[in-house]
Amino acid sequence: MTRRALAGRTVVVTRPVEQAGELAALITDAGGRPLRFPVIELRAVEDEQPFLDVVDRLDQFDFAVFISPNAVGRAMSRILERRALPPGLRTAAVGGGSVRALGRYGVTGVLAPHGRYDSEALLELPELADPRGKRVAIFRGQGGRELLGETLSARGAQVEYAECYRRCRPEADPAPLLQAWRRNELDAVTVTSSEGLRNLFDLVDAGRDALRATPLFVPHPRIAQAARGLQVRTVIVTGPGDAGLLTGLTAYFGAAR
Repeated sequence: MTRRALAGRTVVVTRPVEQAGELAALITDAGGRPLRFPVIELRAVEDEQPFLDVVDRLDQFDFAVFISPNAVGRAMSRILERRALPPGLRTAAVGGGSVRALGRYGVTGVLAPHGRYDSEALLELPELADPRGKRVAIFRGQGGRELLGETLSARGAQVEYAECYRRCRPEADPAPLLQAWRRNELDAVTVTSSEGLRNLFDLVDAGRDALRATPLFVPHPRIAQAARGLQVRTVIVTGPGDAGLLTGLTAYFGAAR
């Protein structure tokens, strides 16, 4: 990748405010212009006590699974205010971003898949193939996917959710996006969750036709399927994480030169 691979390109970054900085910086370093438009807002849960109850009983668990970097940041700060992680607790994470986030809290030896970052990949690891009798705490946002917990339960594990934040659709002003589309200045949109994609369509409203006509870059086939269901014309599935999104962007626009 050359340093100016995205020169002259404007790319919409829809990650939450807390997570947008890395991808925006990568786009800038590649010569592009990131346009931040968060489509998910992270808020505290209304009742934190069920989460704190799991934290206080962590010695009873065999595994603590962190679903996302958001879960790591929201959970670990509160955990370490109350206690240390038990030495016998095995930590696991769905993706590399969560592993790196845990590392910033000094957590190492994290069980995680490589190459594909989703619940399905985590469930394929041999350490979780037969969790009968094991107790698993899943740190996540409210209303997340149920596949991981349901599958572990079906395999004989005792699963409890520790929901440490909630995702909401922000009250965002779509005017900057709509104006950029009218000026023909938007070259690509990045979206990192199906929920975020739905929020984006709701937020832009009058700009939905322009959104459908703009190349959309997503890091997972599940999001791509949702995008095609919403009639987005050009959907590019990239590698995982911000690095995967950047590689997909530079490959696409490099070929277009």
